[in-house]
Amino acid sequence: MNAAHTPLQTTLKQARQARRLSQLELSLRVGVSQRHLSFVESGRAKPSRALLMAWLQELDAPLALRNAALLQAGFAPAFGAEPLSDPTMAHANEAITALLSSHEPLPALVIDAQWNMLRLNQGARWLAQSLMPWTASLFENTPNVTPLNMLDLLVHPDGLASCMLNLSEVGPVLLAHLRDEASLLPILTPKVDAFAAFLKERTGVHKVPFPASRFTAPVLTTRFRCGDAELSFFSMFTTFGSPQNITLSSLRLEHMFAADEATAALWKTQTRRLV
Repeated sequence: MNAAHTPLQTTLKQARQARRLSQLELSLRVGVSQRHLSFVESGRAKPSRALLMAWLQELDAPLALRNAALLQAGFAPAFGAEPLSDPTMAHANEAITALLSSHEPLPALVIDAQWNMLRLNQGARWLAQSLMPWTASLFENTPNVTPLNMLDLLVHPDGLASCMLNLSEVGPVLLAHLRDEASLLPILTPKVDAFAAFLKERTGVHKVPFPASRFTAPVLTTRFRCGDAELSFFSMFTTFGSPQNITLSSLRLEHMFAADEATAALWKTQTRRLV
């Protein structure tokens, strides 16, 4: 969201609607009248810095969006955005490195809010190159190179989606999640729209289907075709607790786990050299 061109009232209204809250619900949470909240959203009243911070905190708005709203209201930003390479991020970097290493030989990777892959452990690198051999040179640890984007890799003709055996099951769930993210981070919208079009073309499905059965698996599993083998994984995510920096608040570390015994056995054999 461009703070220089987006009115404050648009930012606040979109952030509230993204959380599916009415003006009345939000006013009760923030502790102001619905009338005043409506006046702020319409541009008829200007919020104080304290009210704006409380407002965005209740909406659990991304830190970058909170800074943008503060700038739009004429206030100084509240959160820093130092890159991971900054010396102040040393402890955070150590934590990320430890998590990536401890998950070996299973895949783990770090992605930011725009789904750029910032770091991969050896297991993730092996999986990516096995599924998409053409990316081998792209995953080299070369400084100052634009990171690969997971959403771009999904819609690439020879990308991740082409290796998925259950794209029609996983795709709509991912798309619903991406649309929620894009409602708070509009810069994602073009990539989300591209994935929606790709998914509809490939599967004919573009929304989460109503479950045919009352009972479903406890976690969503993604199945990949890897040569003559099939690999099944589910994921867990790690984020920083109460981050006060935009860079850290945008990071997610995905840990992938074998979803069945066959995958666990095959993975152990194929990646023994990574341990």
